[in-house]
Amino acid sequence: MTIHLNVTTHSFTDGNAQAVALAERVAERLRSALAERGHAVLAVSGGSTPKEFFAHLSRETLDWAKVQVTLVDERWVPDSDERSNARLAKTLLLQHAAGVAQFVPLYTDAPTPEQGLAAVTARIDALKLPFDAVVLGMGDDGHTASFFPGGDHLAEALDLEGQTRVLPMRAPGAGEPRITLTLPTLLDTHALYLLVTGEHKRDLLADVRLGLDTAKNYPVRAVLTQQRVPVAVYWCP
Repeated sequence: MTIHLNVTTHSFTDGNAQAVALAERVAERLRSALAERGHAVLAVSGGSTPKEFFAHLSRETLDWAKVQVTLVDERWVPDSDERSNARLAKTLLLQHAAGVAQFVPLYTDAPTPEQGLAAVTARIDALKLPFDAVVLGMGDDGHTASFFPGGDHLAEALDLEGQTRVLPMRAPGAGEPRITLTLPTLLDTHALYLLVTGEHKRDLLADVRLGLDTAKNYPVRAVLTQQRVPVAVYWCP
């Protein structure tokens, strides 16, 4: 384990060990919340990296019926689409013991995220915040959530003083139009985790922390340099 400013890095030899450790840690955080306030709120990311983590977390024993689960961001596609983060969460996380958790999706049937923004914001406002755990990922371009380089609402999404909870996001590297929780919303949490795999992303994170070259402009740097919530990085090759 290594510590750098507000970031602690936990390194593992393989993906299964990484997934098990993070699932156990998040489950422990949820159990503590349930004991302290009678409910818990979890926000998770999509993509391929969290699949094993979801599978392990879904089998953790806790009172899942009192847990709200939502996403940190979503592609503006229905959950019938293979690229839907909601579909991934429903298929791998909201199964087994976790099948009774309350899922709060970010997609609506509005034609665009801009048109669905009010409804999604209302859903997030209705959550019993703060989050107890937020699990982020990171792309090769340094994006996290839907904070993409060149995003049309990137500056607003990363504004630590911003009051907006949810924003639409369109960017060259994003593919579909997206909707995302803003950075202040994600930081309204008791625990913040960044799940990453691969040598390339380890090196990218090192460059981001040091602010080297183009990495100083990667959106994920806003997460790693903020001082509101400690960041626990879970990494494996």
